[in-house]
Amino acid sequence: MSDPCKREACDIQRCLLSHNYNEEPCQPLIDDLYRCCFKFYKANGNGGKTPCCPMPDLLELKMEQRNLKPDVNIDSSSTTGGFKKR
Repeated sequence: MSDPCKREACDIQRCLLSHNYNEEPCQPLIDDLYRCCFKFYKANGNGGKTPCCPMPDLLELKMEQRNLKPDVNIDSSSTTGGFKKR
């Protein structure tokens, strides 16, 4: 299976290279990656593996810090679905 969030991760790398590693103009792309990772874990649970996404607990924290908090939480105890309702 190919990494479903690889495009978003590569977009961030290109952005960072073109902006001399200044993260500020790349923030929307980082948000896109986190949204992609959220969908990945929702579909695959915490057992899903991808090199482009942070671990579920860290992803949840990062999304919260960026005000990207979705309507559901990542359930770190789950291996199927990966999310629980608040």
